[in-house]
Amino acid sequence: MGTQDVLYMIFAFIISFVFTFATTPLVRRLAFKIGAIDVPRDKRRMHKKPTPRIGGLAIVFGFLVATLCFADMSRQLVGTLCGAAIIVIIGIIDDCNALDAKLKFVVQIIAALVVVFVGDIKIDVFTNPNIFSDNPYWVLPPWLSVTLTVLWIVFITNAVNFIDGLDGLAAGVSAIMSVSLVFISIRVGEYPIAILGIAIMGSCFGFLPFNFNPAKIFMGDTGSTFLGFMLATLSIQGVFKSYAVISFAVPLLILGLPLFDASFAMIRRMATGKSPMIADRGHLHHRLIDMGFSQKQTVFILYAISGVLGITAVLLAESGALRALLLLICVLILLLIGSLMGKNSYVHHIDKPETTEENDDEKA
Repeated sequence: MGTQDVLYMIFAFIISFVFTFATTPLVRRLAFKIGAIDVPRDKRRMHKKPTPRIGGLAIVFGFLVATLCFADMSRQLVGTLCGAAIIVIIGIIDDCNALDAKLKFVVQIIAALVVVFVGDIKIDVFTNPNIFSDNPYWVLPPWLSVTLTVLWIVFITNAVNFIDGLDGLAAGVSAIMSVSLVFISIRVGEYPIAILGIAIMGSCFGFLPFNFNPAKIFMGDTGSTFLGFMLATLSIQGVFKSYAVISFAVPLLILGLPLFDASFAMIRRMATGKSPMIADRGHLHHRLIDMGFSQKQTVFILYAISGVLGITAVLLAESGALRALLLLICVLILLLIGSLMGKNSYVHHIDKPETTEENDDEKA
């Protein structure tokens, strides 16, 4: 990696951070003017007062400025940006006037197809599961390659959207996931992908000061679907492409938190006869809240899980499966112990007699 690559990465982070941080208050004012406000109407919502929700525009702006300044305008980047533009437009419309889930799903498929055919970005090699075969790879036929790529992009896009349920959660987790993508991209010499990942990271960090609990603004579908779409697309170019030998393992770990949450949510909904796209209050962050953790505690727990999954992915790519597996087992044990302690603490808490608001006010 040359000095120029290092400088471009540093400046990409700074520019994306500064522009996102500077434009978020402006986007907040715009949201009030155009009526893009999230009003809590059900128990699924964690916030108590109306909050503007097109903060994703600031994330997109910061990312775009850094990308145009420091990224090479290749065919892959053009296809990615064209697809992302479709995602952002439908996200803005949805944040202003809620759209039907089926319509959004169709638009996401169209955006993914733009990436495939305009950007020529595809998952076209898959590890041969037959360990006794002399051929370690399967080269996928075109129809299967396109189908798998579209499914991956659409699923990750919605998975990141699903975890956007607590202040600072989606932005922080997306930043953590982009760190892992950047690290692996640098390791294999995919510097153009690393710059894009760093631009995403800088935009997320620039947005977080306004999005931490209590949030002054939400990223909305504009931001969450954009981040999911970009992370999915970059993972195909920077991880699948370079680590086909270990197949889906590395990207699955990097994007593990939203992937697990979305998969579990869809299975749960279909098992109860509901549409997999209908929102409910059964996501991982809801369950942690119900166990007695505060919003901030829940967010940092999920940050930690995402971080550990990212480190595991890097270990898998760098040091082999054994170290990655040992780390993952240790973390799962700690999570199990922590969840049991949290549950017991919650039960002990609800067994206590509640103090009244009047008593609380007197103590204050």
